[in-house]
Amino acid sequence: MVRKLETTPRADGFRMPAEFEPHAGTWMLWPERPDNWRLGAKPAQHAFAAVAAAIAEGEPVTVGVSPRQFQNARAMLAPEIRVVEISNDDSWMRDCGPTFVVDGKGGVRAVDWIFNAWGGLDGGLYFPWDQDDLVASKVAEIERVDRYRAPIVLEGGSIHADGEGTLLTTEECLLNPNRNPGLTREQIEAVLSDYLSVEKFIWLGRGVYEDETNGHVDNICCFVRPGVVALTWTDDKADPQYEISRDAFERLSAATDAKGRKLEIHRIHQPDPVLITAEESSGVDTVEGSQPRTEGMRLAASYINFYIANGVIVMPSFGDPHDEPAREQIAALFPERRVIAVPAREILLGGGNIHCITQQQPAPRGKS
Repeated sequence: MVRKLETTPRADGFRMPAEFEPHAGTWMLWPERPDNWRLGAKPAQHAFAAVAAAIAEGEPVTVGVSPRQFQNARAMLAPEIRVVEISNDDSWMRDCGPTFVVDGKGGVRAVDWIFNAWGGLDGGLYFPWDQDDLVASKVAEIERVDRYRAPIVLEGGSIHADGEGTLLTTEECLLNPNRNPGLTREQIEAVLSDYLSVEKFIWLGRGVYEDETNGHVDNICCFVRPGVVALTWTDDKADPQYEISRDAFERLSAATDAKGRKLEIHRIHQPDPVLITAEESSGVDTVEGSQPRTEGMRLAASYINFYIANGVIVMPSFGDPHDEPAREQIAALFPERRVIAVPAREILLGGGNIHCITQQQPAPRGKS
């Protein structure tokens, strides 16, 4: 029996583990909506399939698909990837899926956040989003894990944990009035402390320039291991990203984590600005209420949006001169993992990247 629990993870002895801790597997969703993905999402589907295949080199992958796409996804995905039917509004499993928590006694549970499509009717990216808000509970049912329904709007891409009590996030996202307008910073911290067992918050100001998620932290900064972070960077002072990243660097430099450590910060230079082409724009259906994809729009490209899986790192590449230096830096930060670069422009065109379309399910702790 899968229970919806009325207690909190902290009260029950559960915590959010870091992404670099061992996984039982990865969850994804299959893209299809033509008002976000060009050419009926076919190019994006090939990109998602490549990401799933790369992750599957390290751990099991499950992809949730709509009923009308089940056969197509099954044919396009590698045989070792599990395909299950999950109705959804779009394919951002990081944000609408569950955040898993563990207790060190073999227990794994799911935190089910309220999802409002990155802002609801105040700047949200599509309507309706009711099927996305059910995804986390469906994943919990499939995995037979108990679930906590959290009392706030939150997306998984807006938080990054070190597994030892420290959480990275941004003011631009979590304090945005289109998420939880009645809550103060301190009240939001109290909820996150209860649901993730966090003691220390490191607040960055803004996320990547023109990030339509209102500045998700997973696109600008992430934990590599406890006490070590990677930060997106540019040396071009004329680029709007320069001041954003410099402010983040200063905040990170002044911070300590839950264990009292100063942070070791590794700056990874961003790709050159990625702009939507006329061809790419013309391939997206125009629908009222959806995010426009117009020619010349700058996309929030960042190498920080990589995914840490068992034994492998799956990172985005853009056909950019910065691709290989970024890959080498990430490889140096994760010597125990193999870095796989996947062409990710098609994912970026939809508004996010590899980390945004994945969600880790941690392995049970303390159980042989």
